[in-house]
Amino acid sequence: MVGPVTGFLNPDEIFGDLLTPLISISVAVILFEGGLSLSIADLREIGSVVRNLVTLGVVVTWAISTGAAYWILGFDITLALLIGAILVVTGPTVVIPLLRHVRPKGQIGSVIKWEGILNDPVGALLAVLIYEAILAGGFHHGPRAVAQEFFESLAAGCFVGFVGAVLIIVLLRYYWIPDFLQNAFSLTMVVSVFAVSNIWKPESGMLATTVMGVVLANQRICAVKHIVEFKENLRVLIISSIFIILAARLELSDLADVGFAGLLFLAVLMLVARPAAVYVSTVGTKLSFEECSFLAWMAPRGIVAAAVSSIFAERLIAAGYTQAEQLVPVTFVVIIGTVTVYGLGAFPVARRLGLAQASPRGALIVGAHSWARSLAQVLQRENIRVVLVDSNRTNVAAARLAGLSAHYGGILSEQVLDEIDLYGISRLLALTSNDEANSLAALHFAEIFGRAEVYQVPPGNGEPRSRKGTAREHMNGRFLFAPDANHGRLAELFETGAGLKTTRLTEKFDYPAFLKVYGETALPLFAITEAGSVVVSTVASPLKPRAGQTLVSLVPAENGDPGGQGVPGLSRS
Repeated sequence: MVGPVTGFLNPDEIFGDLLTPLISISVAVILFEGGLSLSIADLREIGSVVRNLVTLGVVVTWAISTGAAYWILGFDITLALLIGAILVVTGPTVVIPLLRHVRPKGQIGSVIKWEGILNDPVGALLAVLIYEAILAGGFHHGPRAVAQEFFESLAAGCFVGFVGAVLIIVLLRYYWIPDFLQNAFSLTMVVSVFAVSNIWKPESGMLATTVMGVVLANQRICAVKHIVEFKENLRVLIISSIFIILAARLELSDLADVGFAGLLFLAVLMLVARPAAVYVSTVGTKLSFEECSFLAWMAPRGIVAAAVSSIFAERLIAAGYTQAEQLVPVTFVVIIGTVTVYGLGAFPVARRLGLAQASPRGALIVGAHSWARSLAQVLQRENIRVVLVDSNRTNVAAARLAGLSAHYGGILSEQVLDEIDLYGISRLLALTSNDEANSLAALHFAEIFGRAEVYQVPPGNGEPRSRKGTAREHMNGRFLFAPDANHGRLAELFETGAGLKTTRLTEKFDYPAFLKVYGETALPLFAITEAGSVVVSTVASPLKPRAGQTLVSLVPAENGDPGGQGVPGLSRS
């Protein structure tokens, strides 16, 4: 809209000769951030599949894409080979958000993420070799020379990336970089590693930054969490900016010229190249038919394909290859088509294949003392998955005897976190008597569940707000239930006979009617909606129960059912 439609933005006039370096460095930062999200531990189960996808899968995709570009788009063989190499990438900038939305079961999500991030530098290197061969006048150097150049670039990128990661680790380990400069320094290192690797072997810098990210993410010598958070935020800014810049350089006439041939080319990539690449790469592996099918339906192209095609098209046009003008429009047709089809179809396909996780609504409860167990039992009876963690063996044993899933250990222990299956869990409830431990648990799990879904009982002094009256959100989770509903107060209520009740609210027996029966002292804890989602009552956002919801509340002993008799519309737990 801001480029070819309105003419408001002309990137070439704004950036001039800086445009290509800007795009290249931006892609390097994106790949570095992607590397930071990869865990080597995942490769124990999926290593062979990932290896096949970034080797055999790339070759199959390249071969079919090249053939389609030659026969359908009418490209000469050299440009067909180039666009085939560019389009072997599978766009982590698109894949990762899709995976967060779909949440596929098993290991298939990790396979898709690894493939998307590793394929980008591999595809870029492959495109560089083809580009250099085109400028040299053809492929007369032979396959052996091309293969040698490829592996030399691969080695250079891996070496420079590893050295850059080691340098960052050493400087952070010995605190030689002040905290306030660490993000700026890491960004400088990304650019430096990218530049050094490219000087050594052209276009190996993308691989170097990816390797650096992977090494940093999997070392245990120093903490890099703050760097990861900074790069995630920077990635969002870069992706949104670069896509606008690249799309603004398009001409609508170029997209129109692609026409039906471009759509047919897109269909071949999606319906022939991708399934063939997945089939060849997964033969003999442990992936199920459903997982392979979903993998074959997940190959959107993203910012790297757009950036690489833009860079090489500009250089080839300057060198006199007029047909290169079609590289960018064709690439954008593929990006728009794959993102649209895969984006809209990912969740329905995953659900049809039985791979899509239901929307998680369970709770990880810190503390397995008596009233925490009672609360967990009520939630579990409502088909809400609950997992308890406690460092008291007696509490854990009692929870297991009550039919609850419970783990022994400190909630911040890496061992306990490795043992806990968070499938179906979407929130944390810190219910221990230790306010500091509750706050630490909330801070830690905010990275996993998000700050909106980490909760803790209010501090023991009953004052969940600071002296200035503002909630110290950055120091703790959301405070549960009511300002005075601290651990001590809740324990006292349970000891004096208070009970947990689940009530199905109706038009006739609504929340005001509930309060008439049990009094204003009844404490609403959770509301389960008709759709099955769980709404947690907090100090800042008290519940407003409505008809159709199931209310879980704590009713003091003096307000309970006389003689234990049931009340219409109320089921006692």
